[in-house]
Amino acid sequence: MRTLKFLIPLAIFVAIAVFLLKGLSRDPREIPSPLVGKPAPMFELPMLQQPDKRWSPRELQGRVWLLNVWGSWCAGCQVEHPLLNELARRDIVPIVGLAWKDKPEAARAWLDKLGNPYAPTVMDLDGKVAIDWGVYGAPETFLIDKGGTIRYKHIGPLTAEIVESRLLPELKRWQADSR
Repeated sequence: MRTLKFLIPLAIFVAIAVFLLKGLSRDPREIPSPLVGKPAPMFELPMLQQPDKRWSPRELQGRVWLLNVWGSWCAGCQVEHPLLNELARRDIVPIVGLAWKDKPEAARAWLDKLGNPYAPTVMDLDGKVAIDWGVYGAPETFLIDKGGTIRYKHIGPLTAEIVESRLLPELKRWQADSR
């Protein structure tokens, strides 16, 4: 009985220590998304350059593509923008821009100034589509496979290292997948 009094607190301490050590090994910038591995939410939004036309992810069914959530008001978006321009220039993958809670004239001016990697850009003026996609803040980038399933999500500005070490390998994996 006396030994049991010491073993129970010791077992509790060991369990807590294991959870703490596991938590310390995780990257605090990586927030797991419950949407990875699930079908991408469908939407239909007006296009930035042609507001009378609407765009839906159905138009890219059967192709791997990226959704990049951005805004002209977003400093991190400006940081990653040259990388998106480079990806578009290399024609690796279609990039859809989701202008999140942005004024259309500000978004158009921003793209005119910095270049437009998006094909197309759609306007989420009220932010409802971003909520469906589980967006925490801009920028965020999603990789969607040929079947319309979200396969990767990156929160925050893309960097050259992230593009080379994570995004491009995931892209190649899902482009090669015949599903």
